[in-house]
Amino acid sequence: MGTYAVTGAASGMGRAATERLRRDGHTVIGVDLRDVEVVADLSTPAGRTAAAVEVLDRAGGRLDGAVCAAGLGGIPGRDAMVQQVNYFGVVDLLEAWRPALAAAGNSKVVVFGSNSTTLTPMVPESAVRALLARDPHKALRRVGRFGKRSAPFAYASSKMAVTRWARRSAVSPQWAGAGIRVNVLAPGIIATPLLDEQIARGEKNSVEQLAVPIGGRGKPADVGEWVAFMLSPAADFLCGSVIFLDGGSDAYFRTDDWPASTGPGGVFRYMRRAKAWRTRH
Repeated sequence: MGTYAVTGAASGMGRAATERLRRDGHTVIGVDLRDVEVVADLSTPAGRTAAAVEVLDRAGGRLDGAVCAAGLGGIPGRDAMVQQVNYFGVVDLLEAWRPALAAAGNSKVVVFGSNSTTLTPMVPESAVRALLARDPHKALRRVGRFGKRSAPFAYASSKMAVTRWARRSAVSPQWAGAGIRVNVLAPGIIATPLLDEQIARGEKNSVEQLAVPIGGRGKPADVGEWVAFMLSPAADFLCGSVIFLDGGSDAYFRTDDWPASTGPGGVFRYMRRAKAWRTRH
């Protein structure tokens, strides 16, 4: 049995993942604002530092995996907090936990992304790049151009940035080379308190009218099953992948977007990457 850190463990998908892992006999160190082993506010640097340290202390410096499920939706007037939790609340903790994950020798990380990364049009690329460069103020200025309608763009840009960070890290010597598999789970409409909050804010029509080919809403328990699979030995060869769990929404809107040819310019990029790999190995 393993020891896992799960953020957002008090409710929704994080709680479902926690319950699923505990049913299998694993030790789970939950991180959230309440009702968990490590109570911390991931929207602040101090809160993230405290959470990282306490988890490592409880785990004895060794983690078999981590699930970063804590996140905030597109909440009007709270763009800064959304970016802090959704991006830095993942990156800062995982970077602090990396030595403990490497100590396990064969550990796995599930980062929660979102299908908003492909379903939200006109997300400013500059905001995504700013987060990846650890410049939240610039990212806020970029999404702030949308004025009172900035919330969904702050949310989607935070999820795009954390997904790209996960894929970049996943194939690096510091992560894959240390035996750490990093993958992203991108849920769609899941029946969680976060979804209830969206509906309460008057977004019921946008939720109900979103194209979901198989219909209905996903269940947190199903998300928990996917997390368990992505942490299991069956996922040993899974690295840097983004799995959409959204009832077909992404496939509906982006039917022919992927796979796609890189075009002539992509050949030279591919050759550079291939040469870098050969040099490194």
